[in-house]
Amino acid sequence: MDKVFGSAADAVLGIPSGSTIAVGGFGLCGIPSVLVEALLEAGIGDLEAASNNAGVDDWGLGRLLAAGRLRRIVASYVGENKEFARQYLSGELEVELTPQGTLAERMRAGGSGIPAFFTATGVGTQVAEGGLPWKYGPDGEVVVASPPKQTQVFDTPAGPRDFVLEHAIVADFGLVRAWKGDRHGNLVFRDSARNFNPLVAMCGRVTVAEVEELVEPGELDPDQIHTPGVFVQRVVALTPEQAADKRIEKRTVREVPA
Repeated sequence: MDKVFGSAADAVLGIPSGSTIAVGGFGLCGIPSVLVEALLEAGIGDLEAASNNAGVDDWGLGRLLAAGRLRRIVASYVGENKEFARQYLSGELEVELTPQGTLAERMRAGGSGIPAFFTATGVGTQVAEGGLPWKYGPDGEVVVASPPKQTQVFDTPAGPRDFVLEHAIVADFGLVRAWKGDRHGNLVFRDSARNFNPLVAMCGRVTVAEVEELVEPGELDPDQIHTPGVFVQRVVALTPEQAADKRIEKRTVREVPA
C-alpha cells in the first residue's frame, strides 16, 4: 500500500481541533518540524500533546504553543521554553510532568496494547502520592493537581519493594521524523534522532511520518528497520531544504586559540 501524501498539508488533513497528538523528538533533535508547521498553518488548536519537551520559543512545538494551540501537554522537560513557563504559571496551559523513562514506557505500552504497568520510578514522591500542580489559576492558586496513584508491593531480588501504577498513552495522532522511509511506511531513524520517535509511532492511532529520504519498497534492509510500516499510516517526503533545516537548541561557542 502506497502511504505517501503529496505534502505535509495533505498529510495533516483530517486532524481535528481537540485531538491528542504524540510528537517525536528530544530537544530539537528528530522533531517533525514540517508537520508541526502544517498543523499551525491549518489552524488546528485545542490540542493535548505528549512529547518529551515543547521545543523552544520559536521552533518545534513552541510554535504551536506561542499561537495558543495547546491546551495541555504531557512532558518530561520544559526548561528551554520561556513561553511554556509563562503559560503554565499564568494558568493558560495544563501540564502533566512525567519522569522521562516513564513517559517513554507509557508510549511503548500504548502501542503494545498494554493498558498500564508498574514502575519503581516516582515512589515516595508527589508523582505517586499526588499533589503536583497540573494547572494554576490566574492568582497563582493550584486549580488542578495530580491525583494519587495506585501503589503495590512486589517481591524483587533485593526484597519487597513499592511500585506505582502508570497508565499507557494512546494518542489520536502520532507525528514523527525519520531519516529514511519507504512507501509502505517502514522507517529508519539516524543516531540520536531515534529517541522518542519509534515510541510515538507506536502509540498513535494514526501516525504521520515526515522522511528526509523516501526510498522504494525493498530498498531498506529489513534488519535495519526501526519502525515497521504497520505502525505508520501516512508518509511525507521532505524537500532537500526541509530535510537540511535542523536547528540547534542551545549553541555554545568558544574562540579557537591561534
